[in-house]
Amino acid sequence: MAMTAAHRRYVTRTWIFMGAYVALNLGAMFDILDSVEPPGTWLLAAAVAAQIAGQIWATLAFIRESDEYVRAITAKRFIVGSGLAMALFSFWGFLESYADAAHVPGWMIYPLFWLCFGAVSPFLRKTRA
Repeated sequence: MAMTAAHRRYVTRTWIFMGAYVALNLGAMFDILDSVEPPGTWLLAAAVAAQIAGQIWATLAFIRESDEYVRAITAKRFIVGSGLAMALFSFWGFLESYADAAHVPGWMIYPLFWLCFGAVSPFLRKTRA
């Protein structure tokens, strides 16, 4: 199945934003950025978060640029995946508060969202309820 122009743009944008995201995080993981001190650490955190914002923008642009069916189904998956990720992350936060569960960093909401998006996608194949 051939990709639409909207899908090609989405893939290109995602590669750009996630490539920068991976590069920044690899730099941090392999101690390349250890010499960075505040306010540089704040700028590093902002640079990584900007890549996430960019990838979300790429997804929303894909939704906007797609045909009616793809727009509706992708938006539905995005909304359900977001809600499920927020519910699960909130549940874990309450476990941290009330049951001394191990701390999970806040940035984990982003990969959790995409995990939830992928998990619900096979079940959300219609544009109506």
